[in-house]
Amino acid sequence: MKLLNSTALATALFATSVAAEGELVLYHWFEYMPQELLEKFTAETGVNVTMDTYDSNEAMLASLKAGGMGTYDLAVPGDYMVEIMAGEGLLDTIADGELANKGNIAAEWADPSFDPGRKHSIPYQWGSTAFAVDTDAFSGAINTTDILFNPPAELSGKINMLDSQGEVLAMAALHMGIPQCSTDRAQLSALNDMLQEAKTHWASFNSDTAKEVLVSGDVDVGMIYDGFSAKARAEKASITYAFPAEGYVVWMDNMVLLNDAPNRDNAIKFMDFLLEPENIAAVSNYARYGNGVTGTGEFLDPELATLPESNPPADAGAGAFIQVCDEATQAVYDQIWVNLKK
Repeated sequence: MKLLNSTALATALFATSVAAEGELVLYHWFEYMPQELLEKFTAETGVNVTMDTYDSNEAMLASLKAGGMGTYDLAVPGDYMVEIMAGEGLLDTIADGELANKGNIAAEWADPSFDPGRKHSIPYQWGSTAFAVDTDAFSGAINTTDILFNPPAELSGKINMLDSQGEVLAMAALHMGIPQCSTDRAQLSALNDMLQEAKTHWASFNSDTAKEVLVSGDVDVGMIYDGFSAKARAEKASITYAFPAEGYVVWMDNMVLLNDAPNRDNAIKFMDFLLEPENIAAVSNYARYGNGVTGTGEFLDPELATLPESNPPADAGAGAFIQVCDEATQAVYDQIWVNLKK
């Protein structure tokens, strides 16, 4: 009887192992990975890919902490969120030598402050977050954060904001000229008040339809990612991406290896796959962003180099990465965000 049980157990474990070798589960941003590339990976490896999507770094983190760990193999957080996730013990460590193509990572992205030595992540795409304006509907100056936070009367009620705490609050700090992680009570109170007033001019909070509402004319202004804005402009030529004088958000999205990944070996295979220049270039051609891998030039759509959304004018403000606040300070910003979403 013991022998039968042992044999049955071994057979079950072997069957589970075989099944696991053919699966990979991604947790990814919406509209950010071409299906053809997933199909190419499956054709090359035999690994079947399942992908669920989210619309903000904060939504992704909340979902993983609420039970998603152990379900997903890989996620794609922004720079600041990689640091947060590592600090909370959510990321596995990529051992030296596990990624055959790690040397393809561009030097400027090989040792970032949010993941020194790339122990948990590889670069995915990079770009900026600001806002776009339909210049057929509004002919005034647009390169100012006043468009979002103190808009002219003709834009009131015609603004969509990203449903993304990190980016909205970072842009608000740039607008007010205060630190992102301020501990000054007067500054924080003023930030809260400014946002409450600005909210009266906004039509919606929406990230996954940020492009569509601009193209349809449901709004005339929309906070948006630069690549998404380029896609919107391709559908409606009057949509213009702004580079406000007060500054704008810059970011690097990264693919991270999650702790308790059920298909860890396949996750490593997929990360290596994305470090091949031709493959990550396919992402850039689809999503309209830059990437962090060397040797991609010959595979990129030449138009990417001249996109107005990727080339700030000389008078643009400085780009700023989202900063990670200490726990006590972050709690205050979390409350400001809760107040804003009421």
